Amino acid sequence: MSEISPQALLQIRNLTKLYPVKTGHFSRNSETVKAVQDFSLDIGKGEVIGLVGESGSGKTTLGRSLLRLIEPTSGEVRFEGVDITKLGSRQMRDYRRRMQIIFQDPFGSLNPRFTAERIIGEAIDTHRLARNPAERRAMVVDLLEKTGLDATHLTRYPHEFSGGQRQRIGIARALAVGPQFIVADEPVSALDVSVQAQVLNLLQDLKRDLDLTMLMVAHDLGVVEFISDRVVVMYLGRIMEVAPARKLYTSPAHPYTQALLSAVPVPDPKLRKKRKLLKGEIPSPIHPPSGCVFRTRCPLAVDDCARIVPPLEAAAPDHFKACIRT
Repeated sequence: MSEISPQALLQIRNLTKLYPVKTGHFSRNSETVKAVQDFSLDIGKGEVIGLVGESGSGKTTLGRSLLRLIEPTSGEVRFEGVDITKLGSRQMRDYRRRMQIIFQDPFGSLNPRFTAERIIGEAIDTHRLARNPAERRAMVVDLLEKTGLDATHLTRYPHEFSGGQRQRIGIARALAVGPQFIVADEPVSALDVSVQAQVLNLLQDLKRDLDLTMLMVAHDLGVVEFISDRVVVMYLGRIMEVAPARKLYTSPAHPYTQALLSAVPVPDPKLRKKRKLLKGEIPSPIHPPSGCVFRTRCPLAVDDCARIVPPLEAAAPDHFKACIRT
């Protein structure tokens, strides 16, 4: 997976994010949280990548590092060939329009003192996309309608909306500047199950209609199954498996992926008995296991797993896994 695809919108190379942590109030020594380690991936134009893994796997840190909402420690993020990690704040401003984020919390991410019109229109004002107030309002109404709302919602405040409606406003805000790439950071995890499918269907429709490229972050493989072209499975800051969605769900190659799929709820009690559920908790990212970071919870682990960091190798055409055993 080292070569750069000419059709890629983003080329991520060896991206690493470390957070320093002080070990004591008076101590000069510090340790580091290894949130993302040596992450490399190409994301094609118009492609939806599902990024899944348990809480603490580094998914949100990765998504925000791609947009430089968090500054990566090392590595490259090339957007249409330009390494945006090397850009100054003025140069980066132009790329802010092209790369947006939908936040996880549809209430906490919206200013409670702003109306829907002001929340969505703020980005239009910042980038001077409207020539006058009438054009600005027309743009906001169009965005509301694209996301399943309408002009009657313009003057309402966040507390007057349901959770699903608030997330639609967050989506409209992300679309306001006409981005090419969107990070959707667990956009449905805070919503009722009955609303999740509606928001996912909306994102799928917008992706198709606007030709968006998207990174869909989730901790549940079931959430990204139908919207993703490819799925990346992440554990403790590292990639475990990458595959087209259908291949990953029908023929998972990594034991961690197999365990995540077993955790997806199924109605058949006979199938539930056959599931291979994960045991134990995800280790601390301050002191991750040596070798393969998954080895402490892996049913297939052998002695070599403690000393070898498994490379991401082909398990089948377009299907990659980081495991020396499978």
